[in-house]
Amino acid sequence: MYKMKKIGILGGGQLGRMLLQEGANYPLETFVMENDPNCPAAHLCHHFVQGDIRNYDDVFAFGQMVDIITIEIESVNVDALEALKTLGKTVIPNPSVLRIINNKINQKAFYAEHAIPSPAFTVTNNLADLQQQISWLPAVHKIAQGGYDGRGVQLLKSSADITKGFDAPSVLEKMVDIKMEIAITVAVGIDGSRALYPAVEMIFDPYLNLLDYQVCPSQLDQKLIWKAEAIALQVAKSFNGPGLYAVEMLVDIHQNIWVNETAPRVHNSGHHTIEAHKTSQYDMLWRILLGYPLGSTEALSASALVNLIGAEGHSGPVEYDGIEKLLKMDNVYVHLYGKEITKPGRKMGHVTILGSDRLSCIIKSRLVKETASVVSKP
Repeated sequence: MYKMKKIGILGGGQLGRMLLQEGANYPLETFVMENDPNCPAAHLCHHFVQGDIRNYDDVFAFGQMVDIITIEIESVNVDALEALKTLGKTVIPNPSVLRIINNKINQKAFYAEHAIPSPAFTVTNNLADLQQQISWLPAVHKIAQGGYDGRGVQLLKSSADITKGFDAPSVLEKMVDIKMEIAITVAVGIDGSRALYPAVEMIFDPYLNLLDYQVCPSQLDQKLIWKAEAIALQVAKSFNGPGLYAVEMLVDIHQNIWVNETAPRVHNSGHHTIEAHKTSQYDMLWRILLGYPLGSTEALSASALVNLIGAEGHSGPVEYDGIEKLLKMDNVYVHLYGKEITKPGRKMGHVTILGSDRLSCIIKSRLVKETASVVSKP
């Protein structure tokens, strides 16, 4: 007989919000912990706990309330999760995975140890170290801990850019001549079963270093898709535990594929699956958490996704311009995250576009970008 489970989610942002929306289809008792009682996920869970997901005592106390613990952001207190796991709590992803992912130095070392292709790198501990690594340029400087949503990353093209680097432990990674950026999400069940979502092509805002829009299917040829899928499976297998793994990869001009980063959770690159695939990434995570069979990852149609991002020069109570026009468009699905305050570059929502083929989705995604904007109230 099925026993209702108590599920705890650390973090109450938009990923938690969409996870809870999908969780309404299952008999669950949901708990969310976040500092902000007005966070996007707060009103959708059964129990909201105000607390700091980075604090040991808060996370440990929260975990004792539930049967299963998951995350919607990696920057959580891993020591507390390890302690909870020793008490018999189910923690997905494994705390050991978070120890690797939370620190970009550890993450790069992990890829090297497991023969996972990733751009060459060296470690710098401060700006003085960075000054000694001019020969590595052009390169990408990534702060080891604390970077998120484009923050904590600097492109260093020449010695003139060195002062933009980080005066803290960081990864200095050889710059790749990028032809395309893709992501593949791998689902791993408690029983070890695996399922792959089709590769999506990601287009980034060059100024914000945030995902601007994406398209599925990607335009990679089939042999490269098979290669990328094999690499993504290798990453997930190496982590040796259940969960969702969004593997972001770079395809260079020589058709090499390099792993950029991995997110062990639901991810921006998978938002389109809500409408465009038989099983959304959110439903898939519930299946993993509850030990259910993995769902089908088959695409129902071609799709594109546009992020709704706070406009430059606008900070304050949010206002969405053009949403009514979007809602009149066929095969366009609007998701607003319920954030009360907008800031330049802040993710405030997304729009999914379905179409008969890749080109029609791209054309409509451009129309969506021209139609909608996120501003602050005058």
